[in-house]
Amino acid sequence: MTFGFAPASAAASTSAAAANRLLEPAEWAAAGIPLLRNPREIVSGLHARHHPQPATAVVAVLDPDERLCASASFVRRSAPADGWMFRNALLAQLRRVIPHDLRRRTPVRTAVLLYCREGDARWTEEDGAWMWGLRDACTLHGLRCGAYITLTRDGWQVLGEGRGGRRPHSASAPEPFATSEAPPPIPRTGGASEVLRRAAAAR
Repeated sequence: MTFGFAPASAAASTSAAAANRLLEPAEWAAAGIPLLRNPREIVSGLHARHHPQPATAVVAVLDPDERLCASASFVRRSAPADGWMFRNALLAQLRRVIPHDLRRRTPVRTAVLLYCREGDARWTEEDGAWMWGLRDACTLHGLRCGAYITLTRDGWQVLGEGRGGRRPHSASAPEPFATSEAPPPIPRTGGASEVLRRAAAAR
């Protein structure tokens, strides 16, 4: 059995591939990401629901009226930032909490990502990898790619838009505030038998 190290060229090609799986702020801004009507409401609601700590990602799906359909949070693995890995992690969470919309010709629901991290509000390569991962995961799940929001000690910020606020931040306690949720689906009736049952009950 022979032991050794991977060739430097292989490691370099892996790093180069990871570097390509990220989006710069200008690319993100030019991608036509839909603007949130009330980003503070979304941020406050997700913060109150998931209590994110640094290295926690919260992915949420919104309906056309920006009401919360589903959300999930998970802790980022301690590995180099790679959009492909982030895409897979986000896709796994989306598949767990909400059915895909791949049969629709045009996406109706929108996925947004809130990432709580250390450091200040300035863009990092890690943010770029999350942006790439979110965009790709949305494509594979039939969703519109929505906002990418960072939560740091400085507060929250919607990257690519320049909108943000001081609260909540990465160390603040959750506020008693929640995002609007979509109403539960209307129960399906039993057709003709249901009509007869109601008629009998009304006598």
